[in-house]
Order: sequence, then C-alpha cells, then structure tokens
Amino acid sequence: MARSPRPLAHRGHAVCLLAVAALGTAFSTAALAQATWPSKPIALIVPNPPGGSNDVFARAMGKHLGDALGQPVVVDNRAGATGTIGAASVARAPADGYTLLFVSSTFTTNAAVQPNTQFDPDKAFAPVAMVAKGPLILTVNNSLPVKTAQDLIALAKAQPGKLNYVSSGIGSINHFATHQYAQAAGIQMTHVPYKGMGPAINDLIGNQVQVLIASGPSIMPQVRAGKVRALGITSAEPSAVAPGIPPLAKNGAPGYNMELWWGVLAPAGTPAAVVTKLNAEINKALAKPEMKELLLREGAEAAPQSSSAFANQFHQEIRQWAKVAKDADIRAE
Repeated sequence: MARSPRPLAHRGHAVCLLAVAALGTAFSTAALAQATWPSKPIALIVPNPPGGSNDVFARAMGKHLGDALGQPVVVDNRAGATGTIGAASVARAPADGYTLLFVSSTFTTNAAVQPNTQFDPDKAFAPVAMVAKGPLILTVNNSLPVKTAQDLIALAKAQPGKLNYVSSGIGSINHFATHQYAQAAGIQMTHVPYKGMGPAINDLIGNQVQVLIASGPSIMPQVRAGKVRALGITSAEPSAVAPGIPPLAKNGAPGYNMELWWGVLAPAGTPAAVVTKLNAEINKALAKPEMKELLLREGAEAAPQSSSAFANQFHQEIRQWAKVAKDADIRAE
C-alpha cells in the first residue's frame, strides 16, 4: 500500500528548522572567529613617512598592543598622495581586525579638499580609538616686532593681508587652523602653502614668512631652541604640551578652539567585538606612565575614550571641514 504524501506544512517546518540550524552554525562560526581574534599578526598602516609623530606614536602603540594581544603588530609606512595611498589600502582590506590605520586629524581636513575616487572618507572606516591630542602652537619668526598674540592682531589689522602665514599644504590641519584663527581674531593674512612642514619651518626661521600654526611635535623643538617665538596655543585651555603659552581664545580670538588628535581606524564593517577589544587595550596602554611620558615628550597628551565617542568626533569633523572648505573656497591645486 502506497504511503501518503508528507503534509506540506510538515515539509515547510522541516525546511525552517534546517535554515535556523544553518544560520546558527554561521553565527557560531563568526562568534568563534571573533573569540579567537587575533590569531595572526596585525598590520598597522601609517600613511606617512617614518620619523614623524604619526610614525612614532604608531610604533609605541603597536608595541603595547602586540604585548597585550599576544600577536605582533607590524607598523607599515605607506606614504604618498597626502596619505591617500595608505588609507586606500586599509579601506580595501578585509574587515577582520588584521589591518588598521593610524592617522591624525589632518586626515579629516584633507578629506574636505582632496577629491577621492578610491573610498569615501566618511563611510570607509570604523573609528577604533583616539590615542592622543594636543593643541597647535601659533608661532612667528624672531624678526617680527610682536611679543604677544594681541600684538600680532594689532599688526595684522594695521597691515591687512601683508603678513604671510605658511602651511604644509592646502587642506592641511595648520591651513585650516590659521584660517579659523584669522576669522576669530578679525584679521587678514596671506596663505603661502608649502609641500611639507620641514620647508615651511625652515622659511619661518629664515624670515621668508611671518606666521605658522603647527603641531607641538613639529614646532616646539624650535620654540625651545629660541629659533621662533610662540605666541599662543589653539586649545581653549592651557596645555601641558606647551606650558606657559596662553590660549589664543583668551588673547584676542574669542571662541577659538582647535586641537590636533591622533587615532586608530579599521575598515568599515569590522566586527564590533574586535573594535571593542582594540579600544579597551589601547586605553589600557594609554594609562601606562611610560606611554603618557612618550606622548608628552613628543607634544601630545594621552586621550582615552570610547570608540563611539571617537566615531562621533571623527564624522563630525569630516563634515565640519567640508563646510569650512566650501564656504572659504578652499580647494586642492
């Protein structure tokens, strides 16, 4: 006697059970992969040449992370195209936590002026952790007859557009910082972009240009050596990075507040568990006295925070600088 066909409802139920089982296996596999991360070396891409603050901070953090995670963290300098080459390589990398990017806030200002067809700076990355922050320093050459920021403002107002301020390039953090400072102080100066901070500082020292706002790591050695004069810092409050140098906001530029930061990004889509673990280990490293000392020696202060707080600031700055660039018609040459 022939067997009755299996009811369709029963067969549908069996298919659902198989689908749930398959989905459960997939989730288990993903969870297992995250639980065993990292199981191989991690690449930390620095989109700048060796020797600068990005490189120094990345190598120090890489050593701490490697010791904590039990896998080597290999720093790989991939400089070129104002950081685009290194950043693009990370944007294209698998989102598995094994390829990371170490950048400073110059990344967000460059994104505002550099057309980029390789990736969307606002969407291609998952911000992991801020590492450090610090003010920029307003400096002038020693021949300029000013002793304070208020002296500089008075001179600039008496000679609109006659003072030249230098930057490391159009769209650089010091370009935007000086543009915003001039607006806050109500003065006009002429922008002279250079290709890199080294030549810019050399010409400031040599009295070819008059004004430079630069990071602590870039300019404080020259300030300490008496080669240039520091008039103020860009943060709203005094900083251990530049002791004794007053905030510009309290000396003729009300409301002015800007800080440079350094941080770690991962490709967008990196598992949240991996981002959380990286953030926790980076924050632990930042609590160590030797790490704090290294950062301060190089012109920055440890700045631990959650990945979500860093993400909020990162995305906000990209949009903020894009608006500033549009309003001021700042474009890459």
